[in-house]
Amino acid sequence: MARILVVDDSPTELYKLTGMLEKHGHEVLKAENGADGVALARQEKPDAVLMDIVMPGLNGFQATRQLTKDPETAHIPVIIVTTKDQETDKVWGKRQGAKDYLTKPVEEDTLIQTLKAVLGG
Repeated sequence: MARILVVDDSPTELYKLTGMLEKHGHEVLKAENGADGVALARQEKPDAVLMDIVMPGLNGFQATRQLTKDPETAHIPVIIVTTKDQETDKVWGKRQGAKDYLTKPVEEDTLIQTLKAVLGG
């Protein structure tokens, strides 16, 4: 299956998302902030990235923009997974290059279907 990078500063969210992904056979890479997420994505070239927005330092919007504008990582689809559910946040997320935008708590089916869609499955 796919290698998915989960970028989230919440240990609880990392645990939940990792559980859902591993249950469906995906390999999970983890980063606890935007800067580490960008560095890990450049190093590991995952198949997709699940990106939180509200994180210390480099936030998810900034990290998404860095990944989608960098020729090395631009091919990696980023899905924003956040508690921010305002329409303006969704528009801004897509403007940064995110392929999709999910709000927490994420349903397992929704997460897996969204991943399949961005991975071309």
